[in-house]
Amino acid sequence: MRNVLFAAPFPAEATLRFARAAASLQGVRLLGAVQEVPRGDDARIFGDVVTLKDGLDARQLIEAAKLLEHRHGKLHRVLGILEPLQVQLGEVRTALGVPGTSAATADLFRDKARMKDELRKHGLPTARHRLLTRWSEAEAFAAEVGFPIVVKPPAGMGCKATWRVKDLEELRQALVASGASEERPALAEEFMRGAEHSFDTITVGGEVRFHSISRYFPTPLEVMDTPWVQWVVVFPRDITGPEFAEARAMGIKAVKQLGLETGFTHMEWFRRDNGSLAIGEIAARPPGAHFMQANSHVYGTDMYRAWARAVIDDAFDGPFERKYAVGVAYLRGMGRGRVAAISGVDRANALVGRHVVESRLPTIGAPRSDSYEGDGYVIARDPDVEVVKAAMKVVIETVRVECR
Repeated sequence: MRNVLFAAPFPAEATLRFARAAASLQGVRLLGAVQEVPRGDDARIFGDVVTLKDGLDARQLIEAAKLLEHRHGKLHRVLGILEPLQVQLGEVRTALGVPGTSAATADLFRDKARMKDELRKHGLPTARHRLLTRWSEAEAFAAEVGFPIVVKPPAGMGCKATWRVKDLEELRQALVASGASEERPALAEEFMRGAEHSFDTITVGGEVRFHSISRYFPTPLEVMDTPWVQWVVVFPRDITGPEFAEARAMGIKAVKQLGLETGFTHMEWFRRDNGSLAIGEIAARPPGAHFMQANSHVYGTDMYRAWARAVIDDAFDGPFERKYAVGVAYLRGMGRGRVAAISGVDRANALVGRHVVESRLPTIGAPRSDSYEGDGYVIARDPDVEVVKAAMKVVIETVRVECR
């Protein structure tokens, strides 16, 4: 029996999908390090759990791992899918001698300034950036790259605590709000204009065995800046053409240069208005925002199982045939407060329901989400990408979520 530790501070459905996949593999006893124990059927995913006060604290995670190892024997793998956990999980692996991504490699992915420096050192294009500790540095960077500028924490994720500033006064406010200092600098980047995409990979034994590409409509940062805009992500069926050749080579090289041996990565990249490419950032974790479900529908396979097979068995069951184009429309509530009403669902279903393979409507009474992912989603698929794009347009123009 292989003992696999899965760190899951909170029992969110997005996290538990990975836990279920790991627990389903033959010969795996899944052990949990959690802040909150899952309820109902999900309580049986884990053969044993240790409850922590802070599920992101490396010391507590190491102590939990040692306790579980004492109870059940040597750990085979130490896993977790949250980006803020990756460095700590590397520390646990080192402390207990468990194979997997080291803390040093995880930190190279996690620290976006170091990541960009490393990629540029190997000739890979990224946004110009600078760590800011004081106003004079911010002012100099603005003079160098011009506005708008993006300001965020070096280890941020998902546009959280991210500002797009358009002048010196907004830059000053963002620097104050971020609490920039010598001990805790803020990361400033040039704002990249162009089309934003993702590049998701599975790597086993240092070789990229799988990749998938999607296109964002519009960029997440633009969505966050414009409350009424609905976010859409489209996965084209065909990604073999010359229009993606340079991006594919860039993404594979980035994974190799950052030193990942086995695991998933999620990279965001831009095709600038002048046609050139640049990497936004890359994370050593599976993609969020329902990309795992979307890719499962693209390939007609279970991408959660593919993740588990890679990180537990060091195996890849592909190649997978890219069978469909898929789109994900994210339903964002209009207004403030809580979800009060949802309209247009029946109309959208009548028009494009035959293409919908998965959906979750917002919950009446739930607080409005402050994320670009919104309060619900609709996933549609078809062999023809234009059909998928048309279905996405119907969904975001027809379904309305009102908050008050």
